[in-house]
Amino acid sequence: MQLGAITYNVLKDWDLETLITKLEELGYAAVELRTTHKHGVEPSLNQDERRRVRQRFERSRVRLLSYGTTCEFHSPDQAERDKQLAICKQFVDLAHETGALGIKVRPNAFPPGVPRETTIRRIGESLRAAGEYSAGKGVEIWLEVHGRETAAPPVCAEIMRVANHKAVGLCWNSNPQDIVNGSVRQSFDLLKRWILHVHINELASDYPYRELFTLLRQHRYDRYTLCEAQASCEPERFLRWYKALWTELNRPCA
Repeated sequence: MQLGAITYNVLKDWDLETLITKLEELGYAAVELRTTHKHGVEPSLNQDERRRVRQRFERSRVRLLSYGTTCEFHSPDQAERDKQLAICKQFVDLAHETGALGIKVRPNAFPPGVPRETTIRRIGESLRAAGEYSAGKGVEIWLEVHGRETAAPPVCAEIMRVANHKAVGLCWNSNPQDIVNGSVRQSFDLLKRWILHVHINELASDYPYRELFTLLRQHRYDRYTLCEAQASCEPERFLRWYKALWTELNRPCA
């Protein structure tokens, strides 16, 4: 298990060269490029630009791990869901051509007046369609455990059961909803079979990160935990502090 970072929000104002250079210096192993940020790596890039992005990461010690999209599939409007799926496929193509492992998508809401089971089915079916497209390109789809109501672990488990595709998994998002009686074990045990990606946020908080990291190690999770924290006026200093705290919290207890 290694530490990486998401450009949301500490790194949102760094261009691609600065991102790679600084993350190498600070010892971060991977990055998720969140859409709309200054790095500028978006589906609008042409083939030459995509090749240059891939080559730049290949020359670095930082892995281009994923793209953080805002694609969401909860709308009751079929045309809107189709539009979101089309955007998702564009990011899959971008990931395939730049060497990224996955793309992050999200649920965001239960639309009013629509039965929850209907929305869960629509999200899951859209994810399955995305997985069918991405699997042949070697790209994974990661559903972020996200949204005021849709972040509930039982909801995400139901969505995964509907999606039921080998290329589709979950992005653990370190939410308050994970915690039951001070522990994340119950939520982790519910979702662990689908966890392919992990977002972590403010480590100096009441969230039980030491327990989470222990559970991930026990589950033989050998990927990345990515820093997703609020913006800092001293991003390099913040990231040094963050790595030191992550290292301590990830230290196995005697």
